[in-house]
Order: sequence, then structure tokens, then C-alpha cells
Amino acid sequence: MPHVVSPYRLDPNRSALLLVDLQEKLCPAIMNIEQVIERSRLLTEASDLLSVPRAATVQYPQGLGELVEPIREKYTEAEEKLDFSAAVCRGSIDRWGEGGRDQILIVGIETHICILQTALDLAAEGKQPHIVVDAVSARNLLDHQTGLERMAACGIRLLSLESVLFEWLGSSRHESFRTISGWVKNLNR
Repeated sequence: MPHVVSPYRLDPNRSALLLVDLQEKLCPAIMNIEQVIERSRLLTEASDLLSVPRAATVQYPQGLGELVEPIREKYTEAEEKLDFSAAVCRGSIDRWGEGGRDQILIVGIETHICILQTALDLAAEGKQPHIVVDAVSARNLLDHQTGLERMAACGIRLLSLESVLFEWLGSSRHESFRTISGWVKNLNR
């Protein structure tokens, strides 16, 4: 019998990355923010390496500031929003849909507000949102955990950065395996 690849696995040809609201005035209050920023940056690098499209949103940047460094330089055209759900930012999401990209990986803040509402809205329109759990956070542990639990209860897929990277690669024979496995070895745990 031939090997069958599960439809639940990530496919870089069906994936896109959405970075939500990692902004200057929001980040200082967030738990584990250094990890969230670093893993979001690393996922951004992997997206570029593997030709996975990506986009970012900013919540009311006039009041909450721009994206933080080193993310800002990678997302020079972040879409502005006032709604908590980033699914209202249709530019990238619509382009991704036209290209058959239905696996939307979500990173950023806050787990129980913008991440949750974005994931629920994307699922309602037939997308497959995936939350990279070590690249999302909130101001406190209860809200973060409750947000993750609610998404899981609603069928939203939760996975880690390493899962994303190795599912995108699919095999140690992939030409980018050495690069990405080197990044993983150097992750701050």
C-alpha cells in the first residue's frame, strides 16, 4: 500500500502565516513576550525560505504603535484594524484563498482576544486556522490558557513552532532541512 499523507498535516503549498498585533505599546505587558517575538521572527524566516506567504496586522497603530523590532522590518505593509478579529483584514486572506491556501497559521497577541476571534472567524469561512501555541500569549496565564482551551474545543488546531517547521519540510531530504534543524537546535527553550 502506498504511503498516504494525512490531510491534517501542514502543507507549505496550502499554508500562510498571519502575525497579529505584536505592537510596541502592547508587548511590554505580555507574558513570555521575548519568546513570542523570537518564534514569530523564526517562523517568518521559515516562511520566506519555504515560499509560504505571510502578512501582519496592527490594532489601532496611532495609539498602540507599530510592530516591534525585529518584526517590523519584515512586515512593512501591516494591515490596520479596529476590530479585534484580524479576519477583517481581507487583502492577504483573500489572495491566499484565491491561491488555494486554506491553512492559516496564526501568531501574536492576545490569545483570548484577537487570536481567538481571528481563528473563530477564519474557521467560520472554511479556512483551517492553526495556532502556534509557543508564539501566542496574553497578559496573564488564565486568559492565555482559557483562550487556547476554547479554540481547541471549537476545533481550532493547536501546534508548536517545531511541529510547523518539520511538517513544512516533510522529510530530512528537504533541501532546507539542515538550515531549519539548525534553527531549532538554537531555540531558547
